Amino acid sequence: MYKLAFFVPLRDAEPVKEAVFATGAGRIGDYEACCFQTRGLGQFRPLAGADPHIGRVGDLEHVLELKVELVCADALIRDAVAALKAAHPYEEPAYEVWKLEDL
Repeated sequence: MYKLAFFVPLRDAEPVKEAVFATGAGRIGDYEACCFQTRGLGQFRPLAGADPHIGRVGDLEHVLELKVELVCADALIRDAVAALKAAHPYEEPAYEVWKLEDL
Protein backbone atom coordinates (compact mmCIF):
# COMPACT_ATOMS: atom_id res chain seq x y z
CA MET A 1 0.00 0.00 0.00
CA TYR A 2 0.91 3.61 -0.52
CA LYS A 3 -0.26 6.84 1.04
CA LEU A 4 -0.93 9.67 -1.39
CA ALA A 5 -1.26 13.25 -0.16
CA PHE A 6 -1.94 16.26 -2.35
CA PHE A 7 -2.80 19.92 -2.04
CA VAL A 8 -5.66 21.44 -4.03
CA PRO A 9 -7.57 24.76 -3.94
CA LEU A 10 -10.84 24.42 -2.03
CA ARG A 11 -12.95 25.28 -5.06
CA ASP A 12 -11.33 22.52 -7.14
CA ALA A 13 -11.15 19.79 -4.50
CA GLU A 14 -14.21 17.69 -5.35
CA PRO A 15 -13.45 17.01 -9.03
CA VAL A 16 -9.80 16.26 -8.27
CA LYS A 17 -10.72 13.84 -5.48
CA GLU A 18 -13.30 12.13 -7.71
CA ALA A 19 -10.69 11.64 -10.45
CA VAL A 20 -8.29 10.03 -7.98
CA PHE A 21 -11.03 7.88 -6.41
CA ALA A 22 -12.11 6.70 -9.89
CA THR A 23 -8.76 4.86 -10.15
CA GLY A 24 -9.62 2.77 -7.08
CA ALA A 25 -7.50 4.82 -4.67
CA GLY A 26 -9.04 5.56 -1.27
CA ARG A 27 -10.46 2.06 -0.71
CA ILE A 28 -10.22 0.54 2.76
CA GLY A 29 -11.91 -2.84 3.14
CA ASP A 30 -15.59 -2.45 2.25
CA TYR A 31 -15.34 1.37 2.01
CA GLU A 32 -14.44 3.62 -0.91
CA ALA A 33 -13.68 7.33 -1.34
CA CYS A 34 -11.91 7.34 2.05
CA CYS A 35 -9.65 10.28 2.78
CA PHE A 36 -8.63 12.76 5.45
CA GLN A 37 -8.71 16.47 4.64
CA THR A 38 -7.07 19.42 6.34
CA ARG A 39 -7.60 23.07 5.40
CA GLY A 40 -4.58 25.31 5.13
CA LEU A 41 -3.07 28.28 3.37
CA GLY A 42 -0.86 27.56 0.37
CA GLN A 43 1.69 30.01 -0.98
CA PHE A 44 3.56 30.30 -4.28
CA ARG A 45 5.11 32.81 -6.68
CA PRO A 46 4.86 31.98 -10.40
CA LEU A 47 8.15 32.52 -12.22
CA ALA A 48 8.74 33.68 -15.80
CA GLY A 49 7.42 31.05 -18.20
CA ALA A 50 4.66 29.88 -15.84
CA ASP A 51 0.99 29.95 -16.82
CA PRO A 52 -0.65 30.13 -13.38
CA HIS A 53 -4.25 29.04 -12.81
CA ILE A 54 -4.41 31.53 -9.93
CA GLY A 55 -2.35 34.72 -9.58
CA ARG A 56 0.15 36.43 -11.86
CA VAL A 57 3.77 35.81 -12.79
CA GLY A 58 6.04 37.48 -10.24
CA ASP A 59 3.35 38.03 -7.60
CA LEU A 60 3.27 36.10 -4.33
CA GLU A 61 -0.09 34.34 -4.07
CA HIS A 62 -1.91 32.84 -1.07
CA VAL A 63 -4.66 30.27 -1.64
CA LEU A 64 -6.99 28.41 0.72
CA GLU A 65 -6.29 24.75 -0.03
CA LEU A 66 -7.08 21.27 1.20
CA LYS A 67 -4.45 18.69 1.97
CA VAL A 68 -6.08 15.40 0.99
CA GLU A 69 -4.57 12.14 2.27
CA LEU A 70 -5.62 8.65 1.21
CA VAL A 71 -4.33 5.11 0.83
CA CYS A 72 -3.80 3.39 -2.48
CA ALA A 73 -2.99 -0.18 -3.49
CA ASP A 74 0.46 -0.75 -5.03
CA ALA A 75 -0.99 -1.64 -8.43
CA LEU A 76 -3.01 1.60 -8.59
CA ILE A 77 -0.59 4.29 -7.37
CA ARG A 78 0.74 5.30 -10.81
CA ASP A 79 -2.80 5.63 -12.18
CA ALA A 80 -3.86 7.61 -9.10
CA VAL A 81 -0.97 10.09 -9.53
CA ALA A 82 -1.67 10.38 -13.27
CA ALA A 83 -5.35 11.09 -12.56
CA LEU A 84 -4.36 13.68 -9.94
CA LYS A 85 -2.10 15.47 -12.42
CA ALA A 86 -4.70 15.36 -15.21
CA ALA A 87 -7.55 16.71 -13.04
CA HIS A 88 -5.61 19.26 -11.00
CA PRO A 89 -5.90 22.90 -12.12
CA TYR A 90 -2.26 23.77 -11.34
CA GLU A 91 0.57 23.28 -13.85
CA GLU A 92 2.66 21.74 -11.06
CA PRO A 93 0.45 20.13 -8.40
CA ALA A 94 2.11 19.49 -5.06
CA TYR A 95 1.81 15.87 -3.92
CA GLU A 96 3.60 13.28 -1.81
CA VAL A 97 3.74 9.48 -2.05
CA TRP A 98 4.85 7.20 0.79
CA LYS A 99 5.28 3.43 0.72
CA LEU A 100 3.45 1.91 3.71
CA GLU A 101 4.72 -1.11 5.57
CA ASP A 102 2.32 -3.83 6.67
CA LEU A 103 3.10 -4.77 10.27
